[in-house]
Amino acid sequence: MSVLRLVLGDQLTRGVAALTDLDPARDVVLMAEVTGEAVYVRHHKQKIAFIFSAMRHFAEDLRAEGVQVRYVKLDDPDNAGSLKGEVARAVAAVGATRVVATMCGEWRLHHDMLGWEAALGVPVEIREDDRFFASRDRFALWAQGRRELRMEFFYREMRRATGFLMDGDQPRGGRWNFDAENRKPLAGGLDLPQRERAPIDAITREVLDLVGQRFADHFGSLEDFDWAVTRDGALAALDDFITQALPRFGDYQDAMAADAPFVFHAVISPYLNAGLLTPHEVCRRAQQEFDAKRAPLNAVEGFIRQILGWREYVRGIYWLKMPDYAETNALQAKRPLPWFYWTGETEMRCLSQVIGMTHRHAYSHHIQRLMVTGNFALIAGIAPREVEEWYLIVYADAYEWVELPNTHGLSLYADGGLMASKPYASGGAYIDRMSDFCCGCAYEVKKKSGPRACPFNYLYWAFLIRNAGKLRGNPRLAMPYRTIDRWDDVRQQGILMEAEAFLDGLAYQA
Repeated sequence: MSVLRLVLGDQLTRGVAALTDLDPARDVVLMAEVTGEAVYVRHHKQKIAFIFSAMRHFAEDLRAEGVQVRYVKLDDPDNAGSLKGEVARAVAAVGATRVVATMCGEWRLHHDMLGWEAALGVPVEIREDDRFFASRDRFALWAQGRRELRMEFFYREMRRATGFLMDGDQPRGGRWNFDAENRKPLAGGLDLPQRERAPIDAITREVLDLVGQRFADHFGSLEDFDWAVTRDGALAALDDFITQALPRFGDYQDAMAADAPFVFHAVISPYLNAGLLTPHEVCRRAQQEFDAKRAPLNAVEGFIRQILGWREYVRGIYWLKMPDYAETNALQAKRPLPWFYWTGETEMRCLSQVIGMTHRHAYSHHIQRLMVTGNFALIAGIAPREVEEWYLIVYADAYEWVELPNTHGLSLYADGGLMASKPYASGGAYIDRMSDFCCGCAYEVKKKSGPRACPFNYLYWAFLIRNAGKLRGNPRLAMPYRTIDRWDDVRQQGILMEAEAFLDGLAYQA
């Protein structure tokens, strides 16, 4: 009896649950490039190319082990165009009596997979994805009965459970969190590490040509494609970060600079989220650098917190609260997404820079996402669903389980504070302090109003005025609301009118 074992494009881990008891003599592994998964949103060209090439290389590695692989390329004339269709074709072709899969990372596909057994007429086993530190059940148990689901407290539990950066039951250095030491702007004359460029082999070249032809109208460019597409390549990228950038990552984690998309960041999230790296090995490598005194505690703790803390936490929130979570809109934001999010053509240099780098690399680091593109969307009142679709499209590391909570809860405060203790809103001063984006901008960051004033300034105050009924009671916003309370109605209305006039003057998709 043959078992059909499905491996998805973000499950490229040899030890993934669907393959743990693989019998190479009898079982068949199915991998399929399908149009349905490439176009349910119009993914960045590099994202599609990265996943397809990594899938093809993973299939070759399995074949080298003697595993039977049924690989369906996108341009196969018999391609059914959907995962369900390809599973059905494979079951019939190989005479499979059972299908084994690993749980996927998106509610949309998970809901569809739950109906496969009835549709296919054979048993379908969907196994828990155990590549994470915390299972869905473990997170749900942690969340049970808690009024506030703050990442910091979950992170501490994960530290205790795993032993990372612990001395017995106490954190190394006497503190759980060194976030306050992760906020330096880039110093003048500081040399930034150059990311290693992964070579493009024949398989990747074939995929790049395919994507360029089939998805020419999708966002992004393929010219700067240099993602690693193999396990060895991903390990080399991790090693490059650990040795070249980790020691200064802590100090400059929040820093931004023009034409510098990576700064001291790892740029390994696509490999983690596709399965070429595991979070366990990545955290171990970082701790080893601290233990060997090659990287300081604020760098290693900040890096491990992103993986052991934040990455695990957002996945927990996603599976705990979906599908209703995606429908919340606590601030009733309804404005459409401005057209410059697709073109980068705006006189606001910070947005032009970040969107331009995203177009070229399918990547920007977390502060660029949170405090530039996310901050603007928040204070402009852009509809959460439109912002979330954009984030899912443009980044090579974006899968809904990680993208949606980050955007919905952290960037947009659309869940009303389930994830964040306050909205991550700011005027231009924050961007000016943490970057050089304001230098040479058409707008003046010091000006609060008028034609050349930085739009972030009056949009920020308009956001607070507009949402006072929902946000005034937040203790972390007490100071700005005390400032607003000193302004008379004429001044407040003037700010609201200036913000509305600016937003109404932007171009939107027809």
